[in-house]
Amino acid sequence: PDERLELFFTCAHPALPAEDRTALILRCLAGLTTGEVARAFLVPHATMAQRIVRAKKKIRQARIPFRVPRPDELPERLPVVLGAVYSIFTEGYAASSGEHLQRIDLADEAIRLARILHRLMPAQREVTGLLALMLLVHARRDARTDLTGAVMLLDQQDRTRWDRPMIEEGSALVVSALTGGPPGPYAVQAAIAALHDEAGDVDSTDWPQIVALYDVLAVLSPSPVVALNRAVAVAMRDGPESGLALLDGLAAEPNLRDYGPYTVARAELLRRMDRKTEAAEGYRRALDQTGTEAERRHLRARLEDLVGPQDS
Repeated sequence: PDERLELFFTCAHPALPAEDRTALILRCLAGLTTGEVARAFLVPHATMAQRIVRAKKKIRQARIPFRVPRPDELPERLPVVLGAVYSIFTEGYAASSGEHLQRIDLADEAIRLARILHRLMPAQREVTGLLALMLLVHARRDARTDLTGAVMLLDQQDRTRWDRPMIEEGSALVVSALTGGPPGPYAVQAAIAALHDEAGDVDSTDWPQIVALYDVLAVLSPSPVVALNRAVAVAMRDGPESGLALLDGLAAEPNLRDYGPYTVARAELLRRMDRKTEAAEGYRRALDQTGTEAERRHLRARLEDLVGPQDS
Protein backbone atom coordinates (compact mmCIF):
# COMPACT_ATOMS: atom_id res chain seq x y z
CA PRO A 1 0.00 0.00 0.00
CA ASP A 2 3.00 2.34 0.07
CA GLU A 3 5.35 2.91 -2.86
CA ARG A 4 8.38 3.80 -0.74
CA LEU A 5 8.02 0.71 1.41
CA GLU A 6 7.58 -1.36 -1.76
CA LEU A 7 10.91 -0.04 -3.01
CA PHE A 8 12.55 -0.81 0.35
CA PHE A 9 11.64 -4.49 -0.08
CA THR A 10 12.73 -4.39 -3.72
CA CYS A 11 16.21 -3.12 -2.75
CA ALA A 12 16.54 -5.61 0.10
CA HIS A 13 17.66 -8.29 -2.35
CA PRO A 14 19.45 -11.23 -0.67
CA ALA A 15 22.19 -11.23 -3.34
CA LEU A 16 23.65 -8.17 -1.60
CA PRO A 17 25.27 -8.26 1.88
CA ALA A 18 22.73 -7.15 4.50
CA GLU A 19 24.62 -3.98 5.48
CA ASP A 20 24.98 -2.97 1.83
CA ARG A 21 21.25 -3.42 1.30
CA THR A 22 20.43 -1.21 4.28
CA ALA A 23 22.93 1.43 3.21
CA LEU A 24 21.52 1.49 -0.32
CA ILE A 25 17.96 1.90 0.97
CA LEU A 26 18.94 4.74 3.29
CA ARG A 27 20.99 6.62 0.69
CA CYS A 28 18.92 6.08 -2.46
CA LEU A 29 15.37 5.73 -1.14
CA ALA A 30 15.19 7.33 2.29
CA GLY A 31 17.07 10.48 1.25
CA LEU A 32 19.77 10.34 3.92
CA THR A 33 23.17 11.74 2.98
CA THR A 34 26.19 9.47 2.79
CA GLY A 35 27.46 11.05 6.01
CA GLU A 36 24.19 10.32 7.81
CA VAL A 37 24.25 6.71 6.61
CA ALA A 38 27.88 6.41 7.74
CA ARG A 39 26.89 7.62 11.21
CA ALA A 40 24.15 5.00 11.39
CA PHE A 41 26.78 2.30 10.83
CA LEU A 42 29.51 3.99 12.92
CA VAL A 43 31.93 3.98 10.00
CA PRO A 44 33.88 6.78 8.26
CA HIS A 45 32.24 8.71 5.44
CA ALA A 46 34.69 7.30 2.85
CA THR A 47 33.99 3.72 3.94
CA MET A 48 30.26 4.17 3.52
CA ALA A 49 30.67 5.89 0.13
CA GLN A 50 32.68 2.88 -1.08
CA ARG A 51 30.07 0.49 0.29
CA ILE A 52 27.25 2.23 -1.59
CA VAL A 53 29.25 2.30 -4.82
CA ARG A 54 30.05 -1.40 -4.38
CA ALA A 55 26.38 -2.25 -3.88
CA LYS A 56 25.35 -0.40 -7.04
CA LYS A 57 28.12 -2.11 -9.00
CA LYS A 58 27.02 -5.52 -7.71
CA ILE A 59 23.46 -4.83 -8.88
CA ARG A 60 24.71 -3.99 -12.37
CA GLN A 61 27.20 -6.83 -12.68
CA ALA A 62 24.94 -9.53 -11.25
CA ARG A 63 21.95 -8.14 -13.16
CA ILE A 64 19.85 -8.28 -10.02
CA PRO A 65 16.23 -7.79 -11.15
CA PHE A 66 14.54 -4.64 -9.93
CA ARG A 67 11.13 -6.06 -9.16
CA VAL A 68 8.72 -6.16 -6.28
CA PRO A 69 9.34 -9.38 -4.31
CA ARG A 70 6.68 -12.05 -4.08
CA PRO A 71 4.79 -12.39 -0.77
CA ASP A 72 6.81 -15.48 0.13
CA GLU A 73 10.04 -13.46 -0.28
CA LEU A 74 9.03 -10.73 2.16
CA PRO A 75 10.00 -12.46 5.46
CA GLU A 76 13.56 -13.02 4.24
CA ARG A 77 13.90 -9.33 3.38
CA LEU A 78 12.07 -8.01 6.44
CA PRO A 79 15.07 -7.66 8.82
CA VAL A 80 16.87 -5.38 6.36
CA VAL A 81 13.75 -3.25 5.90
CA LEU A 82 13.26 -3.01 9.67
CA GLY A 83 16.88 -1.96 10.07
CA ALA A 84 16.42 0.77 7.46
CA VAL A 85 13.24 2.06 9.09
CA TYR A 86 14.93 2.16 12.50
CA SER A 87 17.95 4.00 11.04
CA ILE A 88 15.59 6.63 9.61
CA PHE A 89 14.02 7.00 13.04
CA THR A 90 17.42 7.24 14.73
CA GLU A 91 18.46 10.09 12.44
CA GLY A 92 15.19 11.79 13.34
CA TYR A 93 15.68 11.21 17.06
CA ALA A 94 19.27 12.50 17.10
CA ALA A 95 20.18 14.42 13.96
CA SER A 96 23.69 14.15 12.54
CA SER A 97 23.97 17.84 11.79
CA GLY A 98 22.07 21.11 11.66
CA GLU A 99 20.69 23.54 14.21
CA HIS A 100 18.22 21.29 15.99
CA LEU A 101 18.56 18.15 18.10
CA GLN A 102 15.72 16.33 16.36
CA ARG A 103 14.27 15.94 12.87
CA ILE A 104 10.66 15.26 13.73
CA ASP A 105 9.70 14.72 10.09
CA LEU A 106 12.05 11.75 9.77
CA ALA A 107 10.89 10.20 13.04
CA ASP A 108 7.25 10.60 12.00
CA GLU A 109 7.98 9.02 8.60
CA ALA A 110 9.67 6.02 10.21
CA ILE A 111 6.69 5.50 12.49
CA ARG A 112 4.33 5.80 9.50
CA LEU A 113 6.24 3.08 7.66
CA ALA A 114 6.28 0.87 10.76
CA ARG A 115 2.53 1.23 11.16
CA ILE A 116 2.04 0.03 7.57
CA LEU A 117 4.33 -2.94 8.22
CA HIS A 118 2.41 -3.75 11.37
CA ARG A 119 -0.90 -3.74 9.49
CA LEU A 120 0.60 -5.98 6.79
CA MET A 121 2.40 -8.36 9.17
CA PRO A 122 0.62 -8.29 12.55
CA ALA A 123 2.03 -11.71 13.46
CA GLN A 124 5.66 -10.59 13.00
CA ARG A 125 6.64 -9.81 16.59
CA GLU A 126 9.77 -7.82 15.66
CA VAL A 127 7.62 -5.51 13.52
CA THR A 128 5.47 -5.00 16.61
CA GLY A 129 8.58 -4.51 18.73
CA LEU A 130 10.04 -1.89 16.41
CA LEU A 131 6.80 0.09 16.28
CA ALA A 132 6.54 -0.08 20.08
CA LEU A 133 10.14 1.05 20.50
CA MET A 134 9.77 4.06 18.24
CA LEU A 135 6.47 5.14 19.82
CA LEU A 136 7.84 4.88 23.35
CA VAL A 137 10.95 6.91 22.48
CA HIS A 138 9.16 9.45 20.28
CA ALA A 139 6.65 10.08 23.07
CA ARG A 140 9.35 12.13 24.84
CA ARG A 141 10.08 14.39 21.85
CA ASP A 142 8.48 17.58 23.22
CA ALA A 143 10.40 17.39 26.50
CA ARG A 144 13.84 16.71 25.01
CA THR A 145 14.41 20.45 24.45
CA ASP A 146 13.06 23.51 26.21
CA LEU A 147 11.33 26.45 24.53
CA THR A 148 14.70 27.91 23.49
CA GLY A 149 15.83 24.66 21.87
CA ALA A 150 18.27 23.79 24.67
CA VAL A 151 18.86 20.08 25.26
CA MET A 152 17.07 18.59 28.27
CA LEU A 153 18.60 15.36 29.59
CA LEU A 154 16.35 12.60 30.90
CA ASP A 155 16.67 13.76 34.50
CA GLN A 156 15.79 17.34 33.49
CA GLN A 157 12.74 16.62 31.37
CA ASP A 158 9.23 17.72 32.31
CA ARG A 159 7.51 14.36 32.10
CA THR A 160 4.08 15.98 31.93
CA ARG A 161 5.06 16.93 28.37
CA TRP A 162 5.52 13.29 27.39
CA ASP A 163 2.82 11.98 25.02
CA ARG A 164 0.82 9.67 27.29
CA PRO A 165 -1.51 8.21 24.60
CA MET A 166 1.59 7.31 22.56
CA ILE A 167 3.17 5.68 25.64
CA GLU A 168 0.00 3.68 26.29
CA GLU A 169 -0.08 2.48 22.69
CA GLY A 170 3.60 1.57 22.77
CA SER A 171 3.32 -0.24 26.10
CA ALA A 172 0.44 -2.39 24.80
CA LEU A 173 2.50 -3.28 21.74
CA VAL A 174 5.45 -4.29 23.96
CA VAL A 175 3.28 -6.93 25.60
CA SER A 176 2.42 -8.38 22.18
CA ALA A 177 6.04 -8.26 21.05
CA LEU A 178 7.20 -10.16 24.15
CA THR A 179 4.43 -12.78 24.03
CA GLY A 180 4.64 -16.08 22.18
CA GLY A 181 8.28 -17.09 22.33
CA PRO A 182 11.80 -15.75 22.86
CA PRO A 183 11.95 -11.98 22.33
CA GLY A 184 13.75 -10.26 19.47
CA PRO A 185 16.14 -7.30 19.79
CA TYR A 186 13.52 -4.65 18.99
CA ALA A 187 11.11 -6.08 21.55
CA VAL A 188 13.81 -6.01 24.24
CA GLN A 189 14.72 -2.41 23.39
CA ALA A 190 11.03 -1.51 23.51
CA ALA A 191 10.78 -3.06 26.98
CA ILE A 192 13.70 -0.88 28.11
CA ALA A 193 12.00 2.21 26.69
CA ALA A 194 8.77 1.26 28.46
CA LEU A 195 10.54 1.10 31.83
CA HIS A 196 11.86 4.62 31.27
CA ASP A 197 8.42 5.91 30.30
CA GLU A 198 6.65 4.28 33.22
CA ALA A 199 8.98 5.78 35.86
CA GLY A 200 8.06 8.96 37.68
CA ASP A 201 11.65 10.20 37.57
CA VAL A 202 15.17 8.98 36.94
CA ASP A 203 15.77 7.93 40.56
CA SER A 204 12.69 5.70 40.68
CA THR A 205 13.46 4.03 37.35
CA ASP A 206 13.92 0.25 37.60
CA TRP A 207 17.61 0.30 36.72
CA PRO A 208 18.26 -3.34 37.79
CA GLN A 209 15.61 -4.50 35.34
CA ILE A 210 17.02 -2.26 32.60
CA VAL A 211 20.50 -3.71 33.13
CA ALA A 212 19.02 -7.22 33.00
CA LEU A 213 17.32 -6.39 29.69
CA TYR A 214 20.59 -5.02 28.30
CA ASP A 215 22.19 -8.34 29.29
CA VAL A 216 19.58 -10.10 27.13
CA LEU A 217 20.08 -7.62 24.30
CA ALA A 218 23.86 -8.11 24.41
CA VAL A 219 23.28 -11.79 23.63
CA LEU A 220 20.64 -11.24 20.94
CA SER A 221 22.31 -8.33 19.18
CA PRO A 222 25.81 -7.60 20.52
CA SER A 223 27.30 -4.27 19.48
CA PRO A 224 29.49 -1.52 20.91
CA VAL A 225 26.44 0.75 21.25
CA VAL A 226 24.56 -1.86 23.27
CA ALA A 227 27.63 -2.23 25.52
CA LEU A 228 27.79 1.56 25.89
CA ASN A 229 24.13 1.84 26.86
CA ARG A 230 24.47 -1.05 29.29
CA ALA A 231 27.46 0.68 30.95
CA VAL A 232 25.38 3.83 31.47
CA ALA A 233 22.58 1.77 33.01
CA VAL A 234 25.07 0.03 35.31
CA ALA A 235 26.32 3.47 36.39
CA MET A 236 22.76 4.39 37.36
CA ARG A 237 22.33 1.12 39.27
CA ASP A 238 25.72 0.75 40.94
CA GLY A 239 27.33 4.20 40.77
CA PRO A 240 29.52 6.09 38.29
CA GLU A 241 32.69 4.19 39.18
CA SER A 242 31.19 0.90 37.99
CA GLY A 243 29.91 2.48 34.80
CA LEU A 244 33.22 4.18 34.07
CA ALA A 245 35.10 0.90 34.43
CA LEU A 246 32.86 -0.63 31.78
CA LEU A 247 33.23 2.38 29.48
CA ASP A 248 37.02 2.28 29.82
CA GLY A 249 36.84 -1.38 28.86
CA LEU A 250 35.29 -0.27 25.56
CA ALA A 251 37.98 2.29 24.79
CA ALA A 252 39.65 0.05 22.21
CA GLU A 253 36.46 -0.35 20.18
CA PRO A 254 37.24 1.37 16.85
CA ASN A 255 33.57 2.21 16.25
CA LEU A 256 33.41 4.17 19.51
CA ARG A 257 36.67 6.08 19.13
CA ASP A 258 35.02 9.09 17.49
CA TYR A 259 31.47 8.39 18.63
CA GLY A 260 30.14 11.45 20.43
CA PRO A 261 27.68 9.65 22.76
CA TYR A 262 30.50 7.49 24.12
CA THR A 263 32.72 10.51 24.82
CA VAL A 264 29.82 12.40 26.42
CA ALA A 265 28.80 9.44 28.59
CA ARG A 266 32.33 9.10 29.90
CA ALA A 267 32.59 12.84 30.60
CA GLU A 268 29.28 12.76 32.48
CA LEU A 269 30.47 9.96 34.75
CA LEU A 270 33.76 11.74 35.41
CA ARG A 271 31.81 14.87 36.31
CA ARG A 272 29.66 12.90 38.74
CA MET A 273 32.87 11.58 40.34
CA ASP A 274 34.17 15.18 40.67
CA ARG A 275 37.11 14.46 38.33
CA LYS A 276 36.66 17.87 36.77
CA THR A 277 39.83 18.12 34.70
CA GLU A 278 39.21 14.80 32.97
CA ALA A 279 35.53 15.57 32.51
CA ALA A 280 36.36 18.93 30.91
CA GLU A 281 38.78 17.21 28.55
CA GLY A 282 36.00 14.82 27.58
CA TYR A 283 33.50 17.61 26.90
CA ARG A 284 36.06 19.42 24.72
CA ARG A 285 36.66 16.25 22.72
CA ALA A 286 32.92 15.66 22.39
CA LEU A 287 32.48 19.14 20.93
CA ASP A 288 34.55 18.00 17.94
CA GLN A 289 32.44 14.86 17.54
CA THR A 290 28.99 16.39 17.87
CA GLY A 291 26.93 17.26 14.82
CA THR A 292 24.09 19.58 15.85
CA GLU A 293 24.41 23.08 17.20
CA ALA A 294 21.89 22.26 19.95
CA GLU A 295 24.20 19.54 21.29
CA ARG A 296 27.25 21.79 21.04
CA ARG A 297 25.50 24.51 23.06
CA HIS A 298 24.66 21.89 25.68
CA LEU A 299 28.25 20.65 25.86
CA ARG A 300 29.65 24.18 26.08
CA ALA A 301 27.29 24.86 28.99
CA ARG A 302 28.45 21.68 30.73
CA LEU A 303 32.06 22.70 30.18
CA GLU A 304 31.51 26.21 31.54
CA ASP A 305 29.90 24.78 34.66
CA LEU A 306 33.11 22.88 35.30
CA VAL A 307 35.86 25.31 34.40
CA GLY A 308 34.21 28.69 33.81
CA PRO A 309 33.74 30.55 30.52
CA GLN A 310 37.36 31.70 30.32
CA ASP A 311 38.75 28.13 30.07
CA SER A 312 36.00 26.48 28.04
